[in-house]
Amino acid sequence: MKRHTTPQSLNAAIKGICDIMRRSNCAGALQYVPELTWILFLRILDEREEHERQAAEAVGAEFVPSLEAPYRWRDWAAPLMADHQASNHQDTKSNKPKNLRVLGDLGGELPVGWKRAELQRGALGAFFGFVNGELIPHLKGLKDRPNATPRQKVISEIFSGVERTRIDTERNLLDVLDKVHEISAATVDPTHVFTLSQVYEGLLLKMGEKGNDGGQFFTPREIIRVMVRVVDPKIGETVYDPGCGTGGFLAQAFEHMAGPNHEKITSPDQLETLKRRTFYGREKDNAIYPIALANLVLHHIDEPHIWHGNTLTGAEIYGGLFQDAPALFDVVLMNPPFGGKEGKEAQTRFAYKTSATQVLFLQHVMDSLKPGGRCGIVLDEGVLFRTNEQAFVQTKRKLLDDCDLWCIVSLPPGTFVNAGAGVKANLLFFTKGRPTERIWYYDLSDIKVGKKTPLTLGHFEEFFRLLSDRSDRSDRSDRSWLVTRAEIEARGYDLKAVNPHRKNHEDRRTPEELLALIEARGREVAEALAALRR
Repeated sequence: MKRHTTPQSLNAAIKGICDIMRRSNCAGALQYVPELTWILFLRILDEREEHERQAAEAVGAEFVPSLEAPYRWRDWAAPLMADHQASNHQDTKSNKPKNLRVLGDLGGELPVGWKRAELQRGALGAFFGFVNGELIPHLKGLKDRPNATPRQKVISEIFSGVERTRIDTERNLLDVLDKVHEISAATVDPTHVFTLSQVYEGLLLKMGEKGNDGGQFFTPREIIRVMVRVVDPKIGETVYDPGCGTGGFLAQAFEHMAGPNHEKITSPDQLETLKRRTFYGREKDNAIYPIALANLVLHHIDEPHIWHGNTLTGAEIYGGLFQDAPALFDVVLMNPPFGGKEGKEAQTRFAYKTSATQVLFLQHVMDSLKPGGRCGIVLDEGVLFRTNEQAFVQTKRKLLDDCDLWCIVSLPPGTFVNAGAGVKANLLFFTKGRPTERIWYYDLSDIKVGKKTPLTLGHFEEFFRLLSDRSDRSDRSDRSWLVTRAEIEARGYDLKAVNPHRKNHEDRRTPEELLALIEARGREVAEALAALRR
């Protein structure tokens, strides 16, 4: 197999796979990324379980695989090993190829790729028939087996939206499988190349670039990194994202908590805690939910506890992975959908009634945090400055009463343009259990960002330098200042960032004042036109 020793080499391999899929009835990223998700997942799962089997064998422990022949990647997807391709490499008694290790309950010795070779020697369409008629139904049904393991339930849910392969021909499917098979831990140099999980995140970004309705879009990786670093989750704490999308916040939280090369993990129990008892989320989108599960498993989170359904209405599609989840969490990280609308079914579940999804999610987040729990959340500008709708004001008042809203970062208007949205947004950080006395603001809104010049971690250098001491930083940077609770209340709970250091450059008038001014100027123009006509 070809070794990938540079990021360019690995990216070229992924691009080659996507090119095949684009000519195979998967025209855009919204079609080929979900398809590649389950294919890449099965490849990595097979490799991971083989390593686990070898480790268990070395210490004399029992290992029970999630998948048995012929449903493992090495059976049906991998190409037949070269020294077994000739027909004379058959055991005449069993009619099976010789010279590989025993495969579980099947008995006998079977080579890598044996099932694929068998299907290709069969009738036309036999391979498609196996994938669509046997493999996919088997994987979807794993969760319903008696004593199904947590990993088997995850596998089933990854296939929850897969009815059949999207790829149009058997030849194209085999070409994809061959190229995916060449991507493995053995062929990817970890010292020089991004991990497979990072490559996969690049594919997810391609989905986000296409734009989405309902206010959904993908959070830029750099913003996720900033938020996770600020909230700083620790091993032993639970992390929750009630609108997790593809799982970006949970995956980055794992990377942060484990540290580079997992250097922060000091015991097997800590590793088990991170993999199985730490990460929780909810996602309602049928197409995105399985992608989130696959993404988290690729990030070494063996048991991602993702609830499938509508967080705001409580309507459940599948909750089997969320069983035994705690009622309250130590850390919440999220980017709720902006501009979405919920009906009365959702509104009846919340104290302050509104159709605005981001306001309902903010209420849900506050209700989901433990006392002392920390949150980092992305909110659009409208939530901060709107004071003319009761639910917005009531929710912000509750936030200041029940939580210490200690930081608001005002982001540039183009921050989310690569993710399919041009909305102006802010980062809010708060701790539950004590009221807000004052808020520290940090302003990045003047930075020019766009598709080719995204916001990066470098733009936050001063922010992180000042973050550790919030006692008095208003005069230490033109980008930061403090606002007291009394000032917020006097503004009717308008939380919008208005930088006092930019008085000559920024309009500090409220939306109501601006509307009144526009109306007054409109009347003046109308009167001037009338005078001209006379």
